[in-house]
Amino acid sequence: MTDHPLDTKGLQCPLPVLRARKVLKAVAVGDTLTVEATDPGARRDFPAFCEATGNRLLSVAEEDGVLRFVIERVV
Repeated sequence: MTDHPLDTKGLQCPLPVLRARKVLKAVAVGDTLTVEATDPGARRDFPAFCEATGNRLLSVAEEDGVLRFVIERVV
């Protein structure tokens, strides 16, 4: 399994999710994408994105105002 980092800090909704969608298309099934975001709306956007796309949200963490989402590509 390979992790692919994506820095979307400073971007506002919907750009973090749109960038994640684009990168996930190039990620192999079983690999993960770790997204860092500062938009507070990302806290609700990424779970909804994963549910809608069928990918798995493995974890959500926040440190010093930076949200970190780890998403496993399932489909």
